[in-house]
Amino acid sequence: MTSQAKLGFVTFLTFVRFPLILLFFIGAVIYTPGHSPWLFAAAFAFLVTSAATDLLDGYFARKFNVVTEFGSHADPLMDKFFYLASFPLLVFVAVRNGHGGHAVALLVITLLNLSRDQWVTFLRSIGAMYQAGGKAKWAGKLRTAVNFPLICCIYWYEASPYPLLSARFIHAFEILAVLTNLISLYTYTRDYWPYLRRSADVIHQASGDS
Repeated sequence: MTSQAKLGFVTFLTFVRFPLILLFFIGAVIYTPGHSPWLFAAAFAFLVTSAATDLLDGYFARKFNVVTEFGSHADPLMDKFFYLASFPLLVFVAVRNGHGGHAVALLVITLLNLSRDQWVTFLRSIGAMYQAGGKAKWAGKLRTAVNFPLICCIYWYEASPYPLLSARFIHAFEILAVLTNLISLYTYTRDYWPYLRRSADVIHQASGDS
């Protein structure tokens, strides 16, 4: 396999996350408890496959030695699409099931996740002004490693006709997700803080000169 083919394969794994999560979204909206279990199985399979592409694209990018700056920016973009489709959908499913308390908890987690993503995007845009790399940090990878399986587990808990997960397990997992989000938020802010200071200083000097 040529280097171009390897890069194309890794790029495909990155971008296929978006149509897969959309297929999950459609299937999960259509499915309600009591419907054919095959519809649930299909929606859940799309969700798990979409989540797995995040692991696979990074693995093959390193294995094939085709890690690029484009990929380092495209991967978090696809993650954002994954969260935008999955977290609101989980809130919808929880409300549909009459789990109002869990829906509120999911709303808080959704707000935290999406706010963290927007903040990190802002930090990276500031860092790019000073040629700072945009690659994911360990805290971001840890957050993804927790959030992706968490989303799969919550959907199984809320929608599966075969309940295998307890509410206590899901709530503990959600607390872990909140903690990893806060750790990621702190780590990125700390590492990009010098660039924020430099950009603020430049703005201050420009306003002073005028």
